[in-house]
Amino acid sequence: MTFEINNRTYHLPDHPIAVICLDGCADEYLSTAMALGKMPRLSEMACHGYRGFVRGALPSFTNVNNTSIVTGVTPRVHGICGNFFLNPETGTEVMMNGPEYRRCGTILNAAADAGRKVAFITAKEKLRTVLGDGLVERGGIVFSSEKVDEAKKETHGIDHAMEIIGKPRPEIYSGDASLYVLEAGAALAEQGVADFLYLSTTDYMQHKFAPDAPEMLDFHAKIDAAIGRLLDAGCTVALTADHGMNAKNDTNGNPKVIFVESLLQEKFGSNIRVICPITDPYVVHHGALGSLVMVHLEDASVRGAVAEYLFYIDGVTEVYTREQAVVKLELAADRIGDLVVLSGRDVVLGKSPEHHDLSVLTGGLRSHGGRYEEMVPLVISKPLSGDLLRMAQGDPRNFDVFYFACNATI
Repeated sequence: MTFEINNRTYHLPDHPIAVICLDGCADEYLSTAMALGKMPRLSEMACHGYRGFVRGALPSFTNVNNTSIVTGVTPRVHGICGNFFLNPETGTEVMMNGPEYRRCGTILNAAADAGRKVAFITAKEKLRTVLGDGLVERGGIVFSSEKVDEAKKETHGIDHAMEIIGKPRPEIYSGDASLYVLEAGAALAEQGVADFLYLSTTDYMQHKFAPDAPEMLDFHAKIDAAIGRLLDAGCTVALTADHGMNAKNDTNGNPKVIFVESLLQEKFGSNIRVICPITDPYVVHHGALGSLVMVHLEDASVRGAVAEYLFYIDGVTEVYTREQAVVKLELAADRIGDLVVLSGRDVVLGKSPEHHDLSVLTGGLRSHGGRYEEMVPLVISKPLSGDLLRMAQGDPRNFDVFYFACNATI
């Protein structure tokens, strides 16, 4: 049996599918944990199935890439080009936290229409609201660990969701928020309540800890145990990430920030606005500092001069006009700035010092958003062959993960 969504065809095997988005998981997190024996079930997946790299969508942010994963298409098609954008119709800064900003349907709803028992569990409530629309009406289950205590049958597809694993609502700023997602998904698969799962975690741990930190290794050992439960429940498991993660600090361990709006207004005047599309409710993670920003100009005649000025700033690595960003970054023209600016591996971009509360950041800054967090892992519990293997050896994307998971089983 197959279903089609957004011009792609997905096969439905006779056993469960579980796709995991391990938020913020650069490959070195997995490599380190696996090398130290902390993830034996994932190592087993890699040995008997497939492990490689895939390219995410830019900006390398949560909303952008989770939307790509559940639609199977680029931001240019689905329209979510950041967590935050400047609405050209109103001139106001808007958080894209509702389905009205998405311009195409989801794989999850299409699978439900094809008769699968779909469950979408996420750590962050913002993803439930952006991507979970229509699923409950199709008999599916959708809730976040952040607000699991608020789940109701009529709005989330399930009552008393905390009873699934017998644990209370976890703190969102914790590793438990992610573990809850995978443990709940495993329980639903074990009970036969769901057979087509999307499980999306949060990147609090990756923002806080390097790959070899003891806290990180313990976290990945627990992640591995939950993956093992999904495998033992008969699932084809496919794991990828929405983006990677890098330290963004100077040699003294302080955040390495370029305040783009301050620099541009000093040079060209006040009619310039910078939007930080990483902005979301979870400021403790990153202080609204990421490696990509949008520059909006009231006077289009200065665009060339502004772009050239930005290009020569130490730490800025790429500057695109709106037209170039549509082509090279696969972004929607009406959801981005006149210029799109990216920075180096250890650098973040911001508006001005007064717009960012660096006091919420302890132990330095780890963040994402740019080119250096674009490549992420892909691990599938089934081997790839034929066209799928050739696809994986070319330029695969993280939003191909459902395609790989469904079609690797036929």
